[in-house]
Amino acid sequence: RQVALQFPDKLLADAVQVAARMEAATGAAMFVLGDTTYGSCCVDEVAAEHAGAEAVLHYGPACLSPCRKLPVLHIFGQQPVDVGRCAEAFRELYPEQQSCVVVLSDVVYAHAMGELEQQLRPEYPNIIFSRLVWGDPPGPAVPGEERKFGRQFLVEAAGGLQDYAMFYVGAEGLALTSFMLTWNCCPFSSFNPSTGCGRRETLNVSRALRRRLYLVERARDASVVGILVGTLGVAGYLSVLQHLRELLSRAGKRSYTLAVGKPNPAKLANFLEVDIFVLVACAQNSLLDSSDFYRPVVTPYELELACNPAREWTGNYLTDFRDLLPGACAHVELPAAVPTAEAVPDVSLITGNMRATHLRGPPTSQLPPSTALACRDQTRALAEISPAASFLESRSWRGLEQQLGQTPVSKAVQGRRGIAIAYEDEGCEQP
Repeated sequence: RQVALQFPDKLLADAVQVAARMEAATGAAMFVLGDTTYGSCCVDEVAAEHAGAEAVLHYGPACLSPCRKLPVLHIFGQQPVDVGRCAEAFRELYPEQQSCVVVLSDVVYAHAMGELEQQLRPEYPNIIFSRLVWGDPPGPAVPGEERKFGRQFLVEAAGGLQDYAMFYVGAEGLALTSFMLTWNCCPFSSFNPSTGCGRRETLNVSRALRRRLYLVERARDASVVGILVGTLGVAGYLSVLQHLRELLSRAGKRSYTLAVGKPNPAKLANFLEVDIFVLVACAQNSLLDSSDFYRPVVTPYELELACNPAREWTGNYLTDFRDLLPGACAHVELPAAVPTAEAVPDVSLITGNMRATHLRGPPTSQLPPSTALACRDQTRALAEISPAASFLESRSWRGLEQQLGQTPVSKAVQGRRGIAIAYEDEGCEQP
């Protein structure tokens, strides 16, 4: 009888009142998750389990990624939208009534899609409205059915989805960018309910894809790869971590798994030895703009393009890492190992240097258990030998340390007041 309530930052002011009303109505104990471990669009199962919660109520925008353990109920909210103005903008963008259009929406505007469909369906017979779904699908997809980003719709045209245009109801953001890169064969237009304006999307998809393919080339040149854990709740994240470790080992690259919470340039700049990072996150948060980072950040799909010779660029971009796992629609098996003497050398398009792109064989043996553990200091405690840990011990600064019992206790004192240009205790001397 314990439930966790997860709010985005902009709704935390209402969390106490909501929790009090929920407790009075249900009798269950409510816990408010004040700060999410990663993106607010993902369900924070880790924080919920710390509170002993048996279920999670997720408020606000959501990526609708399936969870692993706890049952989840999404409360998207209902942001206002002028349905009449939205229908008018649709008619201006698609004056031909035989146009084939798929209508997508942000989750906070999903409540208005039924009314919009009633206005447009009589005029546009080829219009398709997507519906929101989450969790594991009940069965295999039928031909022509699309299930991505928590949206589901059926395309019955003979030419498939490439004959359709996309109309998105919502503001510009990561969700729209993910849609445009994934369905890059479709022209996009959008309606922003906040401004009441419709427009044809001017994002140069080809230029954005060229940028992502440049990052693929950087990944081919990398020798040390940092695997960033950007989610602990999306189903399949442990499987894709193991898949990436095996892929990098076969490609002859060293890998380190890092859990740093929400990634930012300051955090990742501490790992100077890493040549490139790969972010394992939900479909919306995986497209991280790394232009301000010291090292580039790629997605699992881009890393597989770089390291798996059997995977070729087909024009279809994947942002959901679950599509890469065995049994998924886009899984590609790793080819057999190639002897070094028979490997064809490759030239880097960035540095112009020769590089090896062939795969090695899988590791034949592991260290015997007798040498995997060693005695640590005089405490007779056993510690596992790790090359990464040994390297970290050799660095002069190893991050913040608790030093429990070593720091003297002192009373709190009042600090300096004012701004940096003129603190109050400095005085103001006139020249």
